[in-house]
Amino acid sequence: MPISLHRRIGGTGLAISLALAPGLALADPPAGFDARVEALRKAIGVPGMAIAIVENGRTTLAKGYGVRRIDRNDPVTPDTIFPNGSTGKAFTTAALAVLVDQGKIGWDDKVIDRLPGFQMYDPYVTREMTIRDLLVHRSGLGLGAGDLLFVPSSNLTRREAVRRLRFIKPATSFRSGYAYDNILYMVAGQLIEEVSGQSWETFVEQNVLRAGGMKTATSDEKRFSTRDRAFPHARINGAFRGLGDQELLDERKELGRIAAPAGGLAVSARDMARWITIQLAHGKLPGGGQLFSERQSAEMWKPAVLTPGGQLPPPLDAASPMFSAYALGWSVSDYKGAKIVSHDGAVFGFQATVVMIPEKNIGFSMLINSEDGELVRGLMYQLLDHYLDKPTQDWATDWRAYKRARQQRAAATLSAAAAQPVAVGPSLPLAKYAGEYADPWYGPIAIRAEGNALRIDFKQSPGLTGTLDHWQYDSFRTRWDDKSFEPAYVTFALDPMGKIDRITMRPVSPVADFSWDFQDLLFTPVSAGK
Repeated sequence: MPISLHRRIGGTGLAISLALAPGLALADPPAGFDARVEALRKAIGVPGMAIAIVENGRTTLAKGYGVRRIDRNDPVTPDTIFPNGSTGKAFTTAALAVLVDQGKIGWDDKVIDRLPGFQMYDPYVTREMTIRDLLVHRSGLGLGAGDLLFVPSSNLTRREAVRRLRFIKPATSFRSGYAYDNILYMVAGQLIEEVSGQSWETFVEQNVLRAGGMKTATSDEKRFSTRDRAFPHARINGAFRGLGDQELLDERKELGRIAAPAGGLAVSARDMARWITIQLAHGKLPGGGQLFSERQSAEMWKPAVLTPGGQLPPPLDAASPMFSAYALGWSVSDYKGAKIVSHDGAVFGFQATVVMIPEKNIGFSMLINSEDGELVRGLMYQLLDHYLDKPTQDWATDWRAYKRARQQRAAATLSAAAAQPVAVGPSLPLAKYAGEYADPWYGPIAIRAEGNALRIDFKQSPGLTGTLDHWQYDSFRTRWDDKSFEPAYVTFALDPMGKIDRITMRPVSPVADFSWDFQDLLFTPVSAGK
C-alpha cells in the first residue's frame, strides 16, 4: 500500500515537487483542509492519521495528524508507517508485473504450471485457474473463505496454508461471479517465491519498494518495530466491536504473516505519495526508469469481473457508482462521471484507502490507526468533489449517521437475540463435549472440561482460546481470552447414540468482519470424550 521541498503546510506536513507536465495546472487541496481533517479526527476520536495527495506529478501534501498511540504524545509524521491492509494487494500485483516484464510468467499462465502442488477443491478449477484468476475474486470461493487460516494469527507456513486450499469447498461455480477473498493472494505470494527463488517479502522489498524509491515502507515484520510507527486502536468494550471507547490494542497480535501478500505491508504517507506517483505515471519512476511497463500498468487497471453494486440511501446515494469492477489488485468504478481506480484496506486496528482519478492525474491516500472508517470515507468524497470540481456535501456527517444507524440495527438484533435463549440443555454432562476435533481445511481444535466450564483452543491460531458459555440447547457462546476477538456461537450436533457428531460455528455479531469465517467450519471428532 519525493525529492525536493516544494512548500510546507503546517505541523509535520511536507509537499514535495516533481516535474510538472506541460499544460497541466496544479490544483491545491481544498481551502481549510488541514483544519477540517483535525476537527473531524478529534470529533470521531481517531488517534492518528496520515494523508498523501499527488497532483499532476507533484506531492502537494504528505502529512501526519494526531498521535501514534493514545497514551503518548508522539506525533504522526510523514514517515510514520501504518499497516495498510488490502491496499497492499496492488503491491503484490506490481511484483507479478515485474516478473511478467522479465518474461518469467504471463498473466494467463495456468497456476499449476508455475506452482507445483497447487490444488483447488474442484479438479476442473485446479486445471483451469490462471494467475489472473488468483487476483480478481472469481474463483468460486465464498466471501473471505479460508481467512481463519491466518485470522487472527497462525503457526502454519504459507506453503502449508496454500496446500489446504484443496479442502475448501466452493460457494459458486468458477468464474461465475465475484466474492472477495484473501487466500488466493497468499497463493500469488507463494507463486512469486516459486518463480523468483525469493520469498514474497524479499522480492517485494527489493523489486517494488526499494526499486520504487519507497524508503520506509516494509514487508518485514522486524522493521515494523521502527520507532516511527503507528499503533492499533479499536472500540471493543461495547455490545460488539466498533462500539465503546477507543483502546490501544496489542500490536503483537496482528494478522498472520502468512497472509502478508494479501495485506501485510506497512507504509508511510511519504511513501504512499511515491507509490501513487508511479501508478499515475503507468510505472515510470520519478527521475527516469520504469518500475513496471506501461503495458503491465494497463493490465493491472483493466476490469476483469463486475462487482455487486448496491444503492446507498440518501443522502449518500451520490456515492453509488453506475458501474463497479475489480481489476488486478484494484477496484475500478465511476464517480460523478469520472473513472476512479482505488482500493480500501483494513487490518486489526487500522484502516486505509488509496484513490486515483486517472483523467485528472490526481491521487491520494489516507491511513488511520483505528477502525473508524467514516473519517476516511468523509474526507475521501470531499477530495473527490474538490478535484472533480463538483458540488459537495457534508460527507463526514452523512457517513457517520449511516454507520450509526447500521450499528443501532445491529445492536437491536443482538438485544433481541439475547432475549430469546431457551433455558434448556445442554443435553450432556460437560465432560462429554470435550475432545479433539478437526476441520478439513482449518485443522484441529481442542475442547476441554475445566471444572464447571468448557474451554476451546484453536490450536493453529495462537491466542484464539476461550471459555464456552452455555447459550441454549447444545449451543454455546465463546468468551475469548482476548476480548478483541469476535465472539461466536458453537453448536454441537449429536448422533442417534448421543455422541458428538459434528460442531458448527457462526459469528455472534451481525456486523462481524467477513474474515471471521466461522460459518465455513465443520469440525468432526478426532477423539471425542466418552
